[in-house]
Amino acid sequence: MNKIKLTALPCICADIFYGTDIIRPGGEALNFAAHASHFKNVDVILLGIVGKDKYAEVIMDSIEKLALDKDHIRIDERYPTANNMTYLTESGDRYYKDDSWNGQILDNIVLNDNEIKILSESDVVFVHFLASCFSQIIELKKTSGFKLAVDFDVYRDFADMERLVPYVDFFMISGSEELLPKFRKLSDKYRCLFNISLAERGSVTYFQGQEFRVQAVEVESIIDTTGCGDSYHAGFVCSYMLENDIEKAMETGSKIAAETLKHYGGF
Repeated sequence: MNKIKLTALPCICADIFYGTDIIRPGGEALNFAAHASHFKNVDVILLGIVGKDKYAEVIMDSIEKLALDKDHIRIDERYPTANNMTYLTESGDRYYKDDSWNGQILDNIVLNDNEIKILSESDVVFVHFLASCFSQIIELKKTSGFKLAVDFDVYRDFADMERLVPYVDFFMISGSEELLPKFRKLSDKYRCLFNISLAERGSVTYFQGQEFRVQAVEVESIIDTTGCGDSYHAGFVCSYMLENDIEKAMETGSKIAAETLKHYGGF
Protein backbone atom coordinates (compact mmCIF):
# COMPACT_ATOMS: atom_id res chain seq x y z
CA MET A 1 0.00 0.00 0.00
CA ASN A 2 1.30 3.43 -0.95
CA LYS A 3 1.68 5.82 1.97
CA ILE A 4 -0.60 8.82 2.31
CA LYS A 5 1.08 12.22 2.61
CA LEU A 6 -0.89 14.30 5.13
CA THR A 7 -0.24 17.87 6.21
CA ALA A 8 -1.96 19.54 9.18
CA LEU A 9 -1.79 23.27 9.88
CA PRO A 10 -1.54 25.84 11.44
CA CYS A 11 -2.94 25.88 15.00
CA ILE A 12 -0.36 24.73 17.54
CA CYS A 13 -0.89 25.89 21.10
CA ALA A 14 -0.52 25.07 24.78
CA ASP A 15 -3.64 24.16 26.76
CA ILE A 16 -3.29 25.45 30.33
CA PHE A 17 -5.70 23.80 32.74
CA TYR A 18 -7.02 26.32 35.24
CA GLY A 19 -6.41 25.52 38.91
CA THR A 20 -3.77 22.90 38.14
CA ASP A 21 -0.13 22.80 37.10
CA ILE A 22 -1.07 20.85 33.95
CA ILE A 23 0.04 22.25 30.60
CA ARG A 24 -0.68 20.11 27.57
CA PRO A 25 0.20 20.59 23.90
CA GLY A 26 -2.84 21.24 21.76
CA GLY A 27 -4.48 23.11 18.93
CA GLU A 28 -6.52 21.54 16.14
CA ALA A 29 -3.57 20.97 13.81
CA LEU A 30 -1.29 19.49 16.46
CA ASN A 31 -3.97 17.23 17.93
CA PHE A 32 -4.94 16.03 14.46
CA ALA A 33 -1.34 15.42 13.42
CA ALA A 34 -0.50 13.58 16.63
CA HIS A 35 -3.31 11.07 16.14
CA ALA A 36 -2.68 10.76 12.40
CA SER A 37 0.93 9.86 13.16
CA HIS A 38 -0.21 6.56 14.68
CA PHE A 39 -1.40 5.29 11.28
CA LYS A 40 1.56 3.38 9.88
CA ASN A 41 0.72 4.16 6.25
CA VAL A 42 0.33 7.90 6.78
CA ASP A 43 3.30 10.26 6.60
CA VAL A 44 2.47 13.39 8.59
CA ILE A 45 3.87 16.89 8.28
CA LEU A 46 2.93 19.51 10.87
CA LEU A 47 3.06 23.19 9.89
CA GLY A 48 2.59 26.13 12.23
CA ILE A 49 4.32 28.75 14.33
CA VAL A 50 5.54 28.79 17.93
CA GLY A 51 7.41 31.34 19.98
CA LYS A 52 10.58 30.78 21.95
CA ASP A 53 9.27 30.16 25.45
CA LYS A 54 8.23 27.49 27.95
CA TYR A 55 5.06 26.70 26.02
CA ALA A 56 7.05 25.99 22.87
CA GLU A 57 9.34 23.72 24.90
CA VAL A 58 6.36 21.76 26.25
CA ILE A 59 4.98 21.37 22.74
CA MET A 60 8.19 20.36 21.02
CA ASP A 61 9.16 17.95 23.82
CA SER A 62 5.74 16.29 23.61
CA ILE A 63 6.00 15.54 19.91
CA GLU A 64 9.67 14.55 19.92
CA LYS A 65 8.87 10.84 19.78
CA LEU A 66 5.87 11.06 17.48
CA ALA A 67 6.24 9.80 13.92
CA LEU A 68 5.66 13.17 12.28
CA ASP A 69 7.77 15.74 10.45
CA LYS A 70 8.05 18.84 12.63
CA ASP A 71 11.06 20.35 10.87
CA HIS A 72 8.98 22.98 9.09
CA ILE A 73 7.43 24.55 12.20
CA ARG A 74 8.37 28.22 12.27
CA ILE A 75 9.74 30.05 15.33
CA ASP A 76 8.72 33.67 15.83
CA GLU A 77 10.36 35.27 18.86
CA ARG A 78 8.21 38.41 18.63
CA TYR A 79 5.18 36.71 20.16
CA PRO A 80 4.46 34.10 22.83
CA THR A 81 3.41 30.66 21.70
CA ALA A 82 -0.38 30.50 21.37
CA ASN A 83 -1.95 29.38 24.63
CA ASN A 84 -5.43 28.74 25.92
CA MET A 85 -6.62 28.85 29.54
CA THR A 86 -8.90 25.82 29.71
CA TYR A 87 -11.64 25.33 32.28
CA LEU A 88 -13.36 22.04 33.07
CA THR A 89 -16.72 21.28 34.61
CA GLU A 90 -17.03 18.49 37.18
CA SER A 91 -18.09 16.14 34.37
CA GLY A 92 -14.98 16.97 32.31
CA ASP A 93 -16.62 19.25 29.76
CA ARG A 94 -14.20 21.87 28.49
CA TYR A 95 -15.11 25.53 28.33
CA TYR A 96 -13.34 28.84 27.82
CA LYS A 97 -13.76 32.41 29.00
CA ASP A 98 -13.51 35.57 26.93
CA ASP A 99 -9.88 36.09 27.87
CA SER A 100 -8.80 32.43 27.63
CA TRP A 101 -7.17 32.64 24.22
CA ASN A 102 -3.79 34.26 23.62
CA GLY A 103 -2.99 33.52 20.00
CA GLN A 104 -1.68 36.66 18.33
CA ILE A 105 1.16 34.65 16.80
CA LEU A 106 -1.38 32.83 14.60
CA ASP A 107 -3.38 35.88 13.51
CA ASN A 108 -1.69 36.81 10.25
CA ILE A 109 -0.10 33.70 8.78
CA VAL A 110 0.92 33.91 5.14
CA LEU A 111 2.15 30.62 3.72
CA ASN A 112 5.69 30.79 2.39
CA ASP A 113 7.01 29.08 -0.75
CA ASN A 114 8.20 26.03 1.17
CA GLU A 115 4.84 25.57 2.89
CA ILE A 116 2.97 25.99 -0.38
CA LYS A 117 5.19 23.34 -1.96
CA ILE A 118 4.50 20.95 0.94
CA LEU A 119 0.74 21.45 0.62
CA SER A 120 0.84 21.04 -3.15
CA GLU A 121 2.64 17.72 -2.79
CA SER A 122 0.29 16.39 -0.08
CA ASP A 123 -2.47 13.84 -0.61
CA VAL A 124 -4.66 15.43 2.07
CA VAL A 125 -4.52 18.69 4.02
CA PHE A 126 -6.28 19.41 7.33
CA VAL A 127 -7.13 22.93 8.48
CA HIS A 128 -9.64 24.76 10.69
CA PHE A 129 -11.81 27.17 8.74
CA LEU A 130 -10.90 30.07 11.05
CA ALA A 131 -7.17 29.73 10.33
CA SER A 132 -5.76 33.02 9.08
CA CYS A 133 -4.28 31.22 6.05
CA PHE A 134 -7.55 29.44 5.18
CA SER A 135 -8.36 31.60 2.15
CA GLN A 136 -4.85 31.02 0.83
CA ILE A 137 -5.35 27.26 1.17
CA ILE A 138 -8.67 27.46 -0.68
CA GLU A 139 -6.97 29.30 -3.54
CA LEU A 140 -4.19 26.70 -3.61
CA LYS A 141 -6.76 23.90 -3.61
CA LYS A 142 -8.24 25.26 -6.83
CA THR A 143 -5.03 24.43 -8.71
CA SER A 144 -3.74 21.45 -6.69
CA GLY A 145 -4.70 17.81 -6.42
CA PHE A 146 -4.76 17.36 -2.65
CA LYS A 147 -7.95 16.50 -0.77
CA LEU A 148 -8.98 19.15 1.73
CA ALA A 149 -10.31 18.29 5.20
CA VAL A 150 -11.84 21.25 7.01
CA ASP A 151 -13.05 21.59 10.59
CA PHE A 152 -16.00 24.01 10.50
CA ASP A 153 -16.46 23.74 14.27
CA VAL A 154 -19.87 25.24 15.15
CA TYR A 155 -20.19 27.56 12.16
CA ARG A 156 -23.78 28.14 11.03
CA ASP A 157 -23.58 30.43 7.99
CA PHE A 158 -24.87 27.95 5.42
CA ALA A 159 -24.59 30.37 2.50
CA ASP A 160 -20.89 30.87 3.21
CA MET A 161 -20.33 27.17 3.78
CA GLU A 162 -21.97 26.32 0.46
CA ARG A 163 -19.64 28.82 -1.21
CA LEU A 164 -16.70 26.81 0.13
CA VAL A 165 -18.06 23.28 -0.31
CA PRO A 166 -16.86 22.85 -3.93
CA TYR A 167 -13.27 23.00 -2.67
CA VAL A 168 -13.74 20.74 0.36
CA ASP A 169 -13.51 16.93 0.38
CA PHE A 170 -14.01 16.28 4.10
CA PHE A 171 -16.53 18.73 5.55
CA MET A 172 -16.51 18.24 9.34
CA ILE A 173 -18.73 20.13 11.76
CA SER A 174 -20.33 19.90 15.20
CA GLY A 175 -24.08 19.90 14.86
CA SER A 176 -27.44 18.67 16.06
CA GLU A 177 -30.25 16.49 14.73
CA GLU A 178 -32.27 19.44 13.44
CA LEU A 179 -29.41 20.50 11.14
CA LEU A 180 -29.03 17.11 9.46
CA PRO A 181 -31.58 17.69 6.65
CA LYS A 182 -29.56 20.70 5.49
CA PHE A 183 -26.40 18.64 5.17
CA ARG A 184 -28.25 15.79 3.45
CA LYS A 185 -29.51 18.33 0.91
CA LEU A 186 -25.99 19.69 0.36
CA SER A 187 -24.72 16.14 -0.17
CA ASP A 188 -27.18 15.75 -3.04
CA LYS A 189 -25.49 18.66 -4.81
CA TYR A 190 -21.80 18.24 -3.97
CA ARG A 191 -19.44 15.27 -4.04
CA CYS A 192 -18.12 15.81 -0.52
CA LEU A 193 -18.15 13.83 2.72
CA PHE A 194 -20.31 15.79 5.17
CA ASN A 195 -19.45 14.55 8.65
CA ILE A 196 -21.52 15.90 11.55
CA SER A 197 -20.54 15.26 15.16
CA LEU A 198 -23.47 14.87 17.55
CA ALA A 199 -21.27 14.56 20.66
CA GLU A 200 -22.50 11.76 22.93
CA ARG A 201 -25.10 10.82 20.30
CA GLY A 202 -22.42 9.76 17.85
CA SER A 203 -21.88 11.05 14.34
CA VAL A 204 -23.56 11.14 10.95
CA THR A 205 -21.99 11.32 7.50
CA TYR A 206 -23.75 12.17 4.26
CA PHE A 207 -22.33 11.28 0.88
CA GLN A 208 -24.31 11.79 -2.32
CA GLY A 209 -27.56 11.74 -0.37
CA GLN A 210 -26.80 8.52 1.53
CA GLU A 211 -26.73 8.61 5.34
CA PHE A 212 -24.24 6.76 7.54
CA ARG A 213 -24.70 6.83 11.32
CA VAL A 214 -22.37 5.54 14.05
CA GLN A 215 -22.94 5.64 17.80
CA ALA A 216 -20.38 7.16 20.13
CA VAL A 217 -18.20 4.78 22.11
CA GLU A 218 -19.32 4.86 25.73
CA VAL A 219 -16.74 6.16 28.19
CA GLU A 220 -17.31 5.37 31.85
CA SER A 221 -15.31 8.24 33.32
CA ILE A 222 -14.61 11.38 31.25
CA ILE A 223 -11.56 13.35 32.36
CA ASP A 224 -11.42 16.07 29.69
CA THR A 225 -13.18 16.70 26.36
CA THR A 226 -10.34 18.84 24.95
CA GLY A 227 -9.29 17.61 21.51
CA CYS A 228 -12.02 14.98 21.29
CA GLY A 229 -13.24 16.35 17.96
CA ASP A 230 -9.72 16.67 16.57
CA SER A 231 -8.95 13.05 17.41
CA TYR A 232 -12.20 11.89 15.80
CA HIS A 233 -11.40 13.89 12.67
CA ALA A 234 -7.91 12.38 12.43
CA GLY A 235 -9.28 8.86 12.69
CA PHE A 236 -12.05 9.56 10.22
CA VAL A 237 -9.86 11.19 7.57
CA CYS A 238 -6.91 8.80 7.84
CA SER A 239 -9.06 5.67 7.86
CA TYR A 240 -11.07 6.85 4.88
CA MET A 241 -7.99 7.85 2.90
CA LEU A 242 -6.49 4.40 3.51
CA GLU A 243 -9.57 2.20 3.09
CA ASN A 244 -12.29 4.23 1.36
CA ASP A 245 -14.93 2.92 3.80
CA ILE A 246 -17.15 5.62 5.31
CA GLU A 247 -18.67 3.63 8.15
CA LYS A 248 -15.35 2.11 9.18
CA ALA A 249 -13.78 5.56 9.12
CA MET A 250 -16.48 6.86 11.45
CA GLU A 251 -16.01 3.92 13.81
CA THR A 252 -12.25 4.49 13.84
CA GLY A 253 -12.76 8.15 14.67
CA SER A 254 -15.17 7.30 17.47
CA LYS A 255 -12.75 4.85 19.07
CA ILE A 256 -9.88 7.33 19.04
CA ALA A 257 -12.11 10.11 20.40
CA ALA A 258 -13.21 7.87 23.26
CA GLU A 259 -9.61 7.31 24.29
CA THR A 260 -8.95 11.07 24.21
CA LEU A 261 -11.73 11.62 26.75
CA LYS A 262 -9.82 9.56 29.31
CA HIS A 263 -6.93 12.00 29.87
CA TYR A 264 -6.03 15.67 29.93
CA GLY A 265 -5.31 17.27 26.57
CA GLY A 266 -5.90 16.28 22.97
CA PHE A 267 -3.39 13.39 22.76
